[in-house]
Amino acid sequence: MRITRITDLDRPDLADYARLTDVALRRVSEPEGGLYIAESSKVIERALRAGHVPRSVLMTERWLADVEPLVAHLDGEIFVGDAALLETLTGYHLHRGALAAMHRPELPGVESLLEGARRVVVLEDIVDHTNVGAIFRAVAGLGADAVLVTPRCADPLYRRSVRVSMGTVLQVPWTRLPEWPRGADLLRDAGFEVAALALADDAVPLDEYAASAPERVALLLGTEGDGLSRDALRAADRVVTIPMLHGVDSLNVAAASAVALWALRVPSVAGEATSDAGGASPS
Repeated sequence: MRITRITDLDRPDLADYARLTDVALRRVSEPEGGLYIAESSKVIERALRAGHVPRSVLMTERWLADVEPLVAHLDGEIFVGDAALLETLTGYHLHRGALAAMHRPELPGVESLLEGARRVVVLEDIVDHTNVGAIFRAVAGLGADAVLVTPRCADPLYRRSVRVSMGTVLQVPWTRLPEWPRGADLLRDAGFEVAALALADDAVPLDEYAASAPERVALLLGTEGDGLSRDALRAADRVVTIPMLHGVDSLNVAAASAVALWALRVPSVAGEATSDAGGASPS
């Protein structure tokens, strides 16, 4: 990659980084030959390790020594500018120092993703990017095999989702279901029991369900506030709930995903740990 030091913003090739609010990213999240934004040297490194290809990189001078060796062998351009100039371009302070405009990889088919998997997570219409990113981090840290998202679910490759996940959305296999809730049939055809995490009179407590969980489980999580749709609950094989105390009826969906994934972890994952899974989530 060529290094170009910029002193003004009058360059069309900087358009990928212009005013990177979530609203703006939604509008351009999946253009023809689409892009996503990877933020921080750690996330950029994970994206490269996953085989993703950057179109360009944008950073302040202090991060050049960290990032340039990662991308030096690739085509494209590294734009380097001072913090105030880059904040004018992006609309926020680059406190993590570096951004990369990455080409979106082609998503795998559902059937190929399910092959050999034992634990998968299905996200129904979850719209908060922070929750999506936090769920992916729980999936990576607690050993589930894949994530399936419904057509109306927020994009896991939005900048905030990638950042909150600490880049794990780039290492966890995932794809988008073609339709929902009919997509539950694809899970059952692959031998999964669809377990909906929800409040219901006939729900099975999580610890009881985990004690005799089937070999292959698809954990179904619903959108913030309303939870799973009625159609999703009808499509599920079981309804599972996390028992709560002190009048609290439920957890945030990302927290609930971590609790459920820990309870349903497969024996080969129990006791394993990775350095990337620990620590506090970024804000």
